[in-house]
Amino acid sequence: MSNLGRYGFRVSAILVSAVLILFCATALAAPPNPILVELFTSEGCSDCPPADTLLRILDSTQPIPGAQVIVLEEHVDYWDDQGWQDPFSSHVFTVRQIEYVKQLRVTNGPYTPQMVVDGNEAFVGNDRAQAGRALAKAVQVPKLAVQISSAHVENGQVLAHVESATVPSTAEVVIAIALDRAQSQVLRGENGGRRLEHVAVVKRLTVVGKVKKGETFSKDLRVHLDHPGQAYRVIAFVQEGDQGKILGSAVAHLQ
Repeated sequence: MSNLGRYGFRVSAILVSAVLILFCATALAAPPNPILVELFTSEGCSDCPPADTLLRILDSTQPIPGAQVIVLEEHVDYWDDQGWQDPFSSHVFTVRQIEYVKQLRVTNGPYTPQMVVDGNEAFVGNDRAQAGRALAKAVQVPKLAVQISSAHVENGQVLAHVESATVPSTAEVVIAIALDRAQSQVLRGENGGRRLEHVAVVKRLTVVGKVKKGETFSKDLRVHLDHPGQAYRVIAFVQEGDQGKILGSAVAHLQ
């Protein structure tokens, strides 16, 4: 090979190496794709503790490469007359689950435990294999950028600024205030005698704005806390109208 040929080969090799380094650096710098996982559960349901455990595992281990799994535990109230009134239950979550059942055409619902991924797929909440498949599929879907900034507690209220990129369709912006962790000693019902552990237990779920196609969202928020001394999470997500798919989500932790 001539000196010119060797020189050209070296330059090409250097250029290829530079491109590879740039590609790898860009891949490493890319933010994780958020996936919103909602678990409809109840302390009165004996099938629910394994699903609660699965949600904690997803939250703590973040098992999907390239994804940020953002979890919400929503306690429904239709088990409350079966021997144990769930202290975290709310009819708001029952209504939300029923709407998912209609939108996703779940023929045997509502039921507990039920997991919903990105508002787009529902399945039995303690099915680990199905959860893995749903998350692996969801991470491939590009998400709308959502950001929570300046989140803090002041005078018993959560103060935060929430903004989103331009939405591709008419949507709602929803804020969830969730207990970071919770425990409960169940005295009666199907789980009587068991001590249950929970993560991201939703205490308040509020639609804070509506956004038209092609618009962005930006708003300062104040949300009252029932028990300001505890650790909370603030979750913001943008959801297509009529409780459709989740377009983007974000989470901030409060102490």
